[in-house]
Parts: sequence; C-alpha cells; structure tokens
Amino acid sequence: MLKLIIKEMRPRQWPKNLFVFLPLIFTVRQYWRPFTETMWEFLALTIGAFIVFCLASGFVYYVNDLVDVEKDRAHPTKRKRPIASGALPEGLARTIAVLLLLLTLGGAVLLDVYSQQFPYPAGAPIFPVPFSFTVVTVAYLALQVAYSFWLKHVVIVDVFCIAAGFVLRTVAGAAIIQVPISPWLYVLTTLLSLFIGFAKRRNEIVILEDTAKNHRAILEEYSPQLLDQMIAITMACTAIAYFLYTFTAENLPKNHSMMLTIPFALYGIFRYMYLIYIKNEGGSPEEALLRDRPLLIDAVLWAIAVVVILYVFGRTG
Repeated sequence: MLKLIIKEMRPRQWPKNLFVFLPLIFTVRQYWRPFTETMWEFLALTIGAFIVFCLASGFVYYVNDLVDVEKDRAHPTKRKRPIASGALPEGLARTIAVLLLLLTLGGAVLLDVYSQQFPYPAGAPIFPVPFSFTVVTVAYLALQVAYSFWLKHVVIVDVFCIAAGFVLRTVAGAAIIQVPISPWLYVLTTLLSLFIGFAKRRNEIVILEDTAKNHRAILEEYSPQLLDQMIAITMACTAIAYFLYTFTAENLPKNHSMMLTIPFALYGIFRYMYLIYIKNEGGSPEEALLRDRPLLIDAVLWAIAVVVILYVFGRTG
C-alpha cells in the first residue's frame, strides 16, 4: 500500500519542481562573493523548497485523479494509476490528500521561518510580503485546484495554467532566498512551458484519437493542425528568447560566454520535437527526459555548461 501511495504522487514527474533551483543558479551569482559563507544555507533552503513542491504536486495529483477517476479509466495508460485501477481505495486517497496538504503548508511555513535567520543576498527583502514563500505555495495550490475543477475546461487557458504552474515554481525559488528574478527567466519559463503544454495536448489527441474527448473534454476544442501551429510558434519564440537572453541579460558574464550553451538548448528543443512527431512521446515531458538518453545527456551537459560559465569563467569575465 505504501508503494501505491507513493506511486500516486507520481515521483517521475517531480523533475518539474527543479524549476525552483533556477533563481539560485542564475540570480544568486551576482551576490556570490560577499555571501559565500551562506551559499550552503541558500542551497539547503532551495532543496527544502523542492521537497515542499514535490509534496504540493503530490497533493494536486491526488485531487486531479480523484476528480477524473472515471475519465482516467477510459485512458490506455492512466487507467493503470492506483486510484483509477481501484488498487488505492478512494477513501484512503482522500485522507492522504489532506495529509499532503498539511505537510505542504507546514513545510512552507517552517522554511519561511528558517530563512529569516540568514542575511538577504540583495541586502533587503525582494518580496516584502511576510512569509512570501508560503504565499507563493498557496497561490500554486489554489491555481492547481482551480485547474482541476474548472480551468482545465477552458480552451487555451488550460495550457496557460500549466505554464503558470512552472512560473510559480520559479517565483517560489526566488522567494525562499529573497533574490530578484531576471525578466528573461519569466519569459523563458512561460514560453518553454507553453511549448510543452501544447505538445502534451497534441500527444493526447494523437494517441487517444476518437476517444480523446471522453478522456478530456477540452480536447474536442483542439485539433492536431491548430496545435502544430501553436507548437511551432512557441518553439520559435522560446529559441529566440533564449538567444537574446544569453547576451543581453544583466546578471550574466559580460564576456557573453553564456552563448556557448545555445547549441545544447537548440538540440534539446529539436530532440523534444523529434519525440513529439516521430515517437509520439510528448505527453509526459518528465518521462521523456528520463527515458530518452540523448535528451537526458543534453540536459546534463547544458546544466554543467551553465554552472561552469556562471561560477568559473563568469567570475573572471
């Protein structure tokens, strides 16, 4: 039963929550030298934020699967989930959902309290609202619950809600260590998540075919042709925005060495499109990342390049 409870939390999708690390990686660099002694504490806080959002996403998955239990039973793969298959009783699932909600909120408050003993990297709090990380976490939970019950039935808005979830993860990462976020980070997070969201909708339509609307009613409002156009637009915008970011963002090394990461970013986008259109694997970006070795290797190389450029070459550039 414990295995089923954890499986329902979908740990394979937890890589989404790695977005909370983006502010630490990309923003805190400019405060590195005067705050070297507290870098480990900031890392610990960000890891704590990642765990909180894993609990939060687990709660959301429980709520979503309880709401869509009958529809999931009509899906070729989702019918195997613990709640949809009946292996995890719905009554117990509701209890676990409440427990996850309490752990999420309690963990967020504790992190906020713990973070207040460290100096602010920017010299003053960027988020003046008390318990800002908790506020962002509650906003994320509210958005996801609204999505599960209402917003997922509104065409295009449903995908924007997915994008907003990624943006809120990024904001939460900044709130817990109180650093400003480059506007480029908001833009890139939004565009990339829209690209992934439209790809997910296309995959559902292609795989489910005539039964798509029985699984998710909103799919009746989309068509593969419309989604192809949306994917192409968001993919192009994401690539262009990343190009501009690498040599215009103020917090990057002045020698423009971040442009060396462009090939990794481009390959990742093209490889993901290959998985969407050739392998029909765009329905779950987290599983695609874990299963597809070339995409995983590219992501690791991109991450290594970013860290080296920011914290080795960037410090002398």
